[in-house]
Amino acid sequence: MRSTLIIDADDTLWENNIHFEEATERFLDIVESRGGEREPARDRLTQIEKRNIPIHGYGCGGYCRSLLDTLEEIEGKPASSSDRARILSLAQRVRRMPIQYLPGVKETLPLLRQRHRLILFTKGELDEQRDKVARSGVEAFFHEVEVTGEKKAEDYHRLVERHAIVRDESWMIGNSPRSDINPALDSGLGAVYIPHENTWTLEHEDVRSQEGARLKVLKHFSELLQHFFRE
Repeated sequence: MRSTLIIDADDTLWENNIHFEEATERFLDIVESRGGEREPARDRLTQIEKRNIPIHGYGCGGYCRSLLDTLEEIEGKPASSSDRARILSLAQRVRRMPIQYLPGVKETLPLLRQRHRLILFTKGELDEQRDKVARSGVEAFFHEVEVTGEKKAEDYHRLVERHAIVRDESWMIGNSPRSDINPALDSGLGAVYIPHENTWTLEHEDVRSQEGARLKVLKHFSELLQHFFRE
C-alpha cells in the first residue's frame, strides 16, 4: 500500500549536532582559558539557547547569538570585537561543514520513493536548511520539501492539510522525540523513531506512546525497508 512518509533531515539523514558539539567544545576552550569552568558554562549555554529559540530560532545564527550571550554573561561585559569574530567563525564553520550521510540513507531513499510519497520536513532557518538540502542532493528523492520554524502538533496538522495526507496511512520518521515523534503521534500520524546518540539535548524527552498509537523504533535508517518496501 502506498503511504506518505514524512522524513526529518538533521540527524536522521545526515550528521548535524556533532558539528555544533565540536564548536561548543572550542567555545568552552575559550572560556576555560580565561579561568571559567567548563561544565557550568555548558549548562549556561544550554539555558541561553532555550531562552533564545523563540527570538532567534534554530540554526547557526541563533547558535552564534547564544554563544555571544553566554560569554557576555560569564564575563559580565560586552564581547570584544575579536571575541565576536572568533565566535562568528565557529558558527560559520558549522554551516559550511560537508554533508555527511548517516549509514544506509543514500541506498534506502530511492527504494522508498518507488513505493511511497516522500515529504522532507525539516526544522530550522529557511536559507540554511535549503542550502543543506541543495548540497545533499536528496531533493531528487522527495516529492515535497518543507522547512518549518517549529515542529509542534499544530505544525503537523497544517502539513497534513496542505498535502492532503491520510493520517492512518502516513508516518513521520525522525530522531527527535520532541520534534518528530511525539507531535506526530499527537496529530494522529504514525511515527518511526530512529534514535541518534548525539541528538541535541533540547530535543530530548520521553516518547509518549498512547494506547493504539502507531509507533516503530528502529536502530538504522535502512531498516525502513523491512517495513515499507516489502512485496
